[in-house]
Amino acid sequence: MQLVMKNMAGEQVGEIELSEAVFGAPVNRGLMHQALLRQLANARLGTHKTKTRGEVRGGGRKPWKQKGTGRARAGSITAPTFVGGGTVFGPTPRKYTQKMPQKMRQAALRSALSVKASSEQIVVLDSLSMDAPKTKTMVKTLENLGLTGQSVLVLLAERNMPVERSISNLPNTKVLESGYISVRDLLGYDVVVMPQAAVEHIHAWLG
Repeated sequence: MQLVMKNMAGEQVGEIELSEAVFGAPVNRGLMHQALLRQLANARLGTHKTKTRGEVRGGGRKPWKQKGTGRARAGSITAPTFVGGGTVFGPTPRKYTQKMPQKMRQAALRSALSVKASSEQIVVLDSLSMDAPKTKTMVKTLENLGLTGQSVLVLLAERNMPVERSISNLPNTKVLESGYISVRDLLGYDVVVMPQAAVEHIHAWLG
């Protein structure tokens, strides 16, 4: 799969060959959905908790005598029928972690990358580097690429603090290392921008 390669000025500087095994793989939507649900589930803290009648404060004595008052019999004000009483079958702390084999996770990533490639939502740069953090320079770069008004995911082959800090202040824009991509990130942004080095890393990882 041939794709135009541009520079930070938006000029075409050549072409790059995208691996069919990674960017042209069969799209398995069910697998992508499973990978997305797994990621969302693993992000849950599971710290929800309500108090049962044994954990609510109070209830040390019988609120009124058993007979003769005309009221329903009661043994403790912590019962669920009382305001401020305990909760029946309420949530308790638990883990939502889901497991997924590595080959399935990688296949889901190939599907997501293939969806982006087939929709022409991938932009490859010859390089993406800056001497110092400058948000204005990054805004200009996105304008040169015709990405103004779109949500953008920028993938880097390795940490690059000037680029990362330049992107951190931009709305609807996120930067990631190519080794940490996920289905949620790939499908959650309109366009994926990555330098040639990131493409080569993805080829080596998922190819």
